[in-house]
Amino acid sequence: MHEDKALWSDTLVHLMALAAKLEGEGQYNNAKLARAAAESMTRQEAYELSLPSERGQLVGEIQKAVSALTSLGADPGLLDAFRLGIDAMAAGRLPLIDETPHPYVCRTCGRVELAQPTKICPTCGAWPATFKQFLPVYWLDALEPFAALERLRQTPIDVATLLKGMPEELLSREPDDGGWAIRNIVSHLRDAQGVLSFRLNLLLEQDDPVLESKAVFEWAKKEEDRPPTTQDIFHTYNASRQEIIARLEAIPLSHWWRTGRHEEFGTVTLRQQVSYFASHEATHLPQIEFLRDKWVGK
Repeated sequence: MHEDKALWSDTLVHLMALAAKLEGEGQYNNAKLARAAAESMTRQEAYELSLPSERGQLVGEIQKAVSALTSLGADPGLLDAFRLGIDAMAAGRLPLIDETPHPYVCRTCGRVELAQPTKICPTCGAWPATFKQFLPVYWLDALEPFAALERLRQTPIDVATLLKGMPEELLSREPDDGGWAIRNIVSHLRDAQGVLSFRLNLLLEQDDPVLESKAVFEWAKKEEDRPPTTQDIFHTYNASRQEIIARLEAIPLSHWWRTGRHEEFGTVTLRQQVSYFASHEATHLPQIEFLRDKWVGK
C-alpha cells in the first residue's frame, strides 16, 4: 500500500462518498471519474500484492481475510458464505450457488443481502432495485448477441496469428515455473469450447436445464485423446467454433434469453453463457503472446 496508509484509505473512502453525492446531484460524468479513480487505486495496490496459488496457502489467505472482516464488523451472512466457500476449496471442489449465493450491496449505505432484495433497505430506505449485484466473474456481464458473435469469430483468428510459424517443440515447452505451455492453453480453449457446445445444446433443446459445473482448467495438462500437435488441437477447436457460430446465427434472437440452472452460478441465460466463454478466452491471449515472445522474441 502507499506509504501514507491513512491518506490512501481516507482518499479511497472519500472518492466513493463523493461519487454517491455527485450522482445525487446529477453530476454523472464527475461521479464516474471518482469511481474510476477508486477502482484504479485498489487494483494498482492489488496488482503489486503477491499471493500464493497453492490451494492450502490460498485457503489460508481467505481465512486471513475473513478474520479481518470479522474484526471490522462485516455482515455475518457474508462471512458465513465465505466460510462455506473455504470449506469447499479445502475439500478440493468448487463452491456451489446454494453455499455462496450472489451478494447484493446497497449502493447507498453498503448493506449486504445474500438474496435478491424484495424490500426497501432497512438501513437507508433505498429501494431493492437499486442494489448492486455481484456476479462470480465479469464474463457473466452479458455481451450483446452481435458483440458476442464477433468475439467468437475473432479469437480463433488471434490465436492462429500467435501460433503462426512456431515449431511444436516451442509450443509444448513449459515455462520455468511449471505453468501451462502454449499447447496447454490451446487445449484449454478447445476443452472450454466443448463445454460451451454441450451447454448450448441443453439450453436450446430443454427448458431450464441443469448445467453441471466443470473445472475445465484442471484438464489443460491431460493428454488423453488429444490430437498429436498443437496445430491439430487448434484446428479441432476452430472447426467446432465455426459450427457454434453458425448455430447461434440461425436461432431466433429471443432464444439468447433462454435460461438454465448452473450449479455454481445459479440461473444463467444462453446469452450469459456465450458471453462467459467468449470473454474468458480473451484472458488467455496475453498468456500465449507472453510465451511466444519468450521463446521466439518480439
